[in-house]
Amino acid sequence: MRKFLLLFIWLFALSEGQAQSNATIAGKVTTSQGQPVELLTVALEGTVLGTNTNAAGEFILNNIKPGSYTLRVGGIGYKSLRQPITLGSGDNLNLQLTIQASTSTLDEVVVSASRSVETLDETPASVHVIDSRTLQIQSQISTDISNILANSVPGLAFNSNTTSNVGQTLRGRNALVMVDGIPQSTPLRNGSRDIRTIDPTAIERVEVVKGATAVYGNGADGGLINYITKQANTSQPFSAYTSVTGTGNLFHADGTLGGRISQQFTGKLNNFDYVASGTYEKTGVLRDGEGEVISPVYGLGETKMYNGFAKAGYNFNSNHRLEGMYNYFGSRQNSDYILQEGIYGEKPSIGVRGEVQGEPEGTKYNHNAQLRYIGKNLFLNTNLELSSYLQSFYTVYGYTPYFEGGGQSTIKSAKRGVRLNLNTPFRISSGIEGSVVYGADYLNDVTSQPLVDGRTWVPEMDLHNLAPYAQLQLNILQDLNFKAGYRFDNVSVNVDDFQQLVLASGAGGDFVQGAKLKFNANTFNLGLRYSGLEYFKPFVSYSQGFSMIDVGRYVRSATEDFIAQMDLEPVIVNNYEAGFHSQFGIASFSGAYFISTSKLGANLIANEAGVYEIERAPERVEGFEALVDLFLSDKITLGVNASYSEGKADINNNEKYSDSEDKYLTSLRIPPFKFTSYLNLKPIQNLSVNLQWIYSGERDRFDRNAKGGYNSGEGPVKAFDVFNLAASYQATEKLSLNVGVENLLDKAYYLPQAYWYGRNDNFTRANGARFQLGAAYKW
Repeated sequence: MRKFLLLFIWLFALSEGQAQSNATIAGKVTTSQGQPVELLTVALEGTVLGTNTNAAGEFILNNIKPGSYTLRVGGIGYKSLRQPITLGSGDNLNLQLTIQASTSTLDEVVVSASRSVETLDETPASVHVIDSRTLQIQSQISTDISNILANSVPGLAFNSNTTSNVGQTLRGRNALVMVDGIPQSTPLRNGSRDIRTIDPTAIERVEVVKGATAVYGNGADGGLINYITKQANTSQPFSAYTSVTGTGNLFHADGTLGGRISQQFTGKLNNFDYVASGTYEKTGVLRDGEGEVISPVYGLGETKMYNGFAKAGYNFNSNHRLEGMYNYFGSRQNSDYILQEGIYGEKPSIGVRGEVQGEPEGTKYNHNAQLRYIGKNLFLNTNLELSSYLQSFYTVYGYTPYFEGGGQSTIKSAKRGVRLNLNTPFRISSGIEGSVVYGADYLNDVTSQPLVDGRTWVPEMDLHNLAPYAQLQLNILQDLNFKAGYRFDNVSVNVDDFQQLVLASGAGGDFVQGAKLKFNANTFNLGLRYSGLEYFKPFVSYSQGFSMIDVGRYVRSATEDFIAQMDLEPVIVNNYEAGFHSQFGIASFSGAYFISTSKLGANLIANEAGVYEIERAPERVEGFEALVDLFLSDKITLGVNASYSEGKADINNNEKYSDSEDKYLTSLRIPPFKFTSYLNLKPIQNLSVNLQWIYSGERDRFDRNAKGGYNSGEGPVKAFDVFNLAASYQATEKLSLNVGVENLLDKAYYLPQAYWYGRNDNFTRANGARFQLGAAYKW
């Protein structure tokens, strides 16, 4: 921390101090009909100064150095507005701005695709943004962020209606999950708890970059999911937002009632801005469409969830900002129900009253903290971002007799990291300009898998990763955007000596000698996008990403000196993609086709006994995604999206993927076809109604095993469809009333995981008709 502060002081000294009286810009943004527009982004290009418009469409930017700037206003559903302004010492400028509606989403600003601010129009990649309005609508249906993502993002597999995100892949591969750039995944011992690590109330937006991503390193071989946390409302010194919601089943409601309360405070005092929120939720019993209690194994019923979030920033001047963020998430299940196994394919596994063994299951804590310095125009007009972060994660799994005397496993992970990111712009001629983004990431990750009682299943594994990177961006004649980048990851993992855990079968107990393991990963990316034609804006890209194998899965079954002989060679994925966006009047279209290959995969497969092992063979995944939105009027909008992928492993390694030895990748990796549609209505000015229909198709690629059943991941997946409803009424300027219903028709259906597991205990139904009824007040 001392080095961090010294570097900050040095960078601060590179720019001139505030010798002159600074200026202020205030204003109001309305539509052409005079209606104020809320939640637009207002920023001065080339500075760290920015804010959002409030409910009255108003904004204010303080402490601006005299000079010439470009004010940029934009957001989902509106064309970007850019206005040159010149400020003198002590000026107080008041603006009345009119913004035009747009059916294009390409004006949306993103940061995750290249670690620099850019619009979707400039990005030669598939990026899906879940903005604050979409989050609000989806949160009325379900507050489980895994469910929100599955219902919103093409190419992302469905969740399992549990605390686990096993099988929730992105384009058939791993997704790196981050909170403001802080990695949430535990790659050393993948516990599949990384998606549900923050509550939606703390999230401003979600940026999903699809396809292997070179710029962020380990775990992004299928893409990344970056939760961007809430920004302060800087238009006034203090404002607050209170939300209260009741939850439960519409039918078969016995024991299902629960509730949720959330409180947020935000504002700006001189150069200091802040936002803080706290959320508490308690769910009742979850029941399916037949009224049966859903299996409590890793379930979300009878669960208490806590989320605390705070972010504070100080603008020293228009070029220097220091910001701190902290988020706590915890979720624990205290159930009065135990599992009653069903019969796979015939009868669901349910919950029946009984005594639960062991400690409550769930994530005891997930702490994320970050200190970030942002500097503009430091040298050669370079912008710099330096962040130091911590993450501490602890989750508890359910009781199992698998261990001698029974027990519960846990995963503990502690991460420390530093990110240095610089962006230096340049201009070659009047028609060619660009920038170079460069820097380095350092990560230390210590992960282990002990039992609750202290016995060691997987000892501490200590990872160190230093990764320099560089990314070139060229803008040619304004409409042609070219990118190329490189990243080098230098990884070492140290595993201490340990005594192997004794299992109920009598296996284990051996002394295992530790070792230090190393590997390097070189990843590249290239991309080109043309945005000169409104009706056709194509892009092509090639990008690599990598992920390491689940080291802990190997370590816990190691014997003697096996660890020193382990092959840590990472999975290097090559993603080839071509896509486009088109705009024809009221219609907006986009689509992408991708091929994802890896010379050495790491496919998790199970044998007939249910024991998992990692199969290392070449892999190929390909598929498509398509989206259509129709803006029929200011009262009616509808849209559809579809995604499909398929993948195989080249077992005999002859690059054909069609031999009898070759295998389809299991449904643990490859989801079935997914189709989602929505209809948004505004029958009157203050009422908004959103109806969503989701369809999931079939996938049947595997034969029964010798025992007459299916290995895990190979069960035939059957189709389902479900309707969801969300409605919001703005009763007054400050009070809104909300209602949402998941599974509106109360269907008794199964999610894909219930089928592909191929097991009695995992054959569980999804939620029946489940409501959320609430009110929110701004004060």
